[in-house]
Amino acid sequence: MKTNLVKFLVLLFIGIVLTSSIPAEKDPVKSKFVVVLDAGHGGKDPGNRGGGFQEKEIALNIVLKIGKELEKNPNIKVIYTRDRDIFIPLDQRAKIANDAKADLFISVHCNAHNSQAYGTETFVLGLHRNQSNFEVAKRENSVIFLEEDYDLTYGGFDPNSPESYIGMMIMQEEYLDQSILLADFVQKQFTNELKRNDRGVKQAGFLVLHQTYMPSVLIETGFLTNKEEGPYLNSVGGQSKVAAAIVEAIEDYSHSINLAVLDNLEQQAPVPVYTETKDFDDTFIGVTFKVQLVASSKKLEPKSSNFKGLTPVFREKEGKLFKYYFGATSSYTQINKFHKEAQASGYPSSYIVAFKEGNKITVNEALKSQSK
Repeated sequence: MKTNLVKFLVLLFIGIVLTSSIPAEKDPVKSKFVVVLDAGHGGKDPGNRGGGFQEKEIALNIVLKIGKELEKNPNIKVIYTRDRDIFIPLDQRAKIANDAKADLFISVHCNAHNSQAYGTETFVLGLHRNQSNFEVAKRENSVIFLEEDYDLTYGGFDPNSPESYIGMMIMQEEYLDQSILLADFVQKQFTNELKRNDRGVKQAGFLVLHQTYMPSVLIETGFLTNKEEGPYLNSVGGQSKVAAAIVEAIEDYSHSINLAVLDNLEQQAPVPVYTETKDFDDTFIGVTFKVQLVASSKKLEPKSSNFKGLTPVFREKEGKLFKYYFGATSSYTQINKFHKEAQASGYPSSYIVAFKEGNKITVNEALKSQSK
């Protein structure tokens, strides 16, 4: 009996030792923020050749510079639709992004015109509202004519036919707000940091955006046909500055939309809430202003400890995303104070939104409504 007891104790001791020597299972690696960079054109498709420059070369140079900088961030994974001078069909570019389950798709191009037009513009998917936007989309989409069986691949889509765009299903609809947010960040960087002419955020029917399932933008970095912009975009210095501006916009967007910034919020010291001192009555009847902090598929309790001490915070479900808003007021003066507080608390990419009768409207629409 004693012998069996000794054996049991020995085996128990060995088991404890072996168990303690097994390393604890590590927490799963958090997924990275995936950015797909698409250099427009390539290979047998040169793009526009305004001013004697090659759009396909300039777009690729800018994209590679963007990627090189983003790759320094361990939280970002970069995927290229092309990293050399090869031809990639439009549907394959979108497939690369969809297969990667990307968080962003960014297509880089250069513009052209028969005048000395100049400046930058960033497009999101939508029906073009004017002939100018239609011409840009038509030019970029015409690359499908270089593809075999393009009529089969794109279901009879004709880049030159307005009816084809009207019949286009807007697969990107649920990502439109995020796409516009990214496009706005891009344009602000170009305008504020590079002092480029701002041609705005626009909508047009780009096939390469139509087939992606994530926030997507197409950036026209400037006009190769312009006597000043063409040489600028063809220069190493110009390409580096454009790339740096786009990198900043991507990082601003990722801080705003990717809740990785929320991972350690509970460890942050609370920030005291600003007490309003009203300067004048600027209440907008029936309008509620809020500050959007972040948006994500992650569902968090809207308590102050989860949002760096900010209160009140509201959570609302929009499509597949939860959006987190700080403050709720009909005063434009007060919402601007809330916005400054959010920015000072660690939300530099937060922005003001407006609602009327429960429906989201633009801030400009709100400000144009009748005030008290």
